[in-house]
Amino acid sequence: MATISLDSLDLAALLCSRVCHDVISPVGAIVNGLEVLEDDSDQSMREFALELIEKSAKQASARLQFARLAFGAAGSAGAAIDLGDAEHVARGLFQDDKISFAWSAPRLLFPKNRVKLLLNLIMIAINAIPRGGAISTSVSGDADKCEFIIRSKGLNARIPAHAEALLAGESETGTVDAHGIQIYYAGMIARASGMTTSFSIEGDEVTLRATLA
Repeated sequence: MATISLDSLDLAALLCSRVCHDVISPVGAIVNGLEVLEDDSDQSMREFALELIEKSAKQASARLQFARLAFGAAGSAGAAIDLGDAEHVARGLFQDDKISFAWSAPRLLFPKNRVKLLLNLIMIAINAIPRGGAISTSVSGDADKCEFIIRSKGLNARIPAHAEALLAGESETGTVDAHGIQIYYAGMIARASGMTTSFSIEGDEVTLRATLA
């Protein structure tokens, strides 16, 4: 494995690509729904189009709100973020029936980098159960001494490919693409917030843990 070398401009570009990837699907569905409203006079098709637009708009909004907290500045330098706000945007990712989501955390203010790490770990946990299932997120302790545990349980659960290396800031080639940038970024945040991450798997359950270094 080689240490990934990435300048700030490439990091920004890759993160922007990731955010665009996440929102382009629901935005495209909104456009399709509007085209149906313009071109089709059938009432049932119009009702379907309106439902599609409403669902897709909510999905796009939820993903943007999540990205703002998980990737964005979310306030000035050194700002703290309410874990209740983190729960709200996290739940927005689970609007369908494919994955159920449970959250257990105190309603406290945490340093923003630790909240960003928690949200990014939840994104990684989603990739651990490609066929759906259940994710539970637990935060224990307080802002100064805390632990995050995210469990993904589902059919064919697995540790996402290259996730452990990317979290450590490494890859086989010493480079990272838009597919892996989110996990690499999570590792950057972990190191910046003084936390270490680890994976374990047992049967159909993957556990992702973050503790203070």
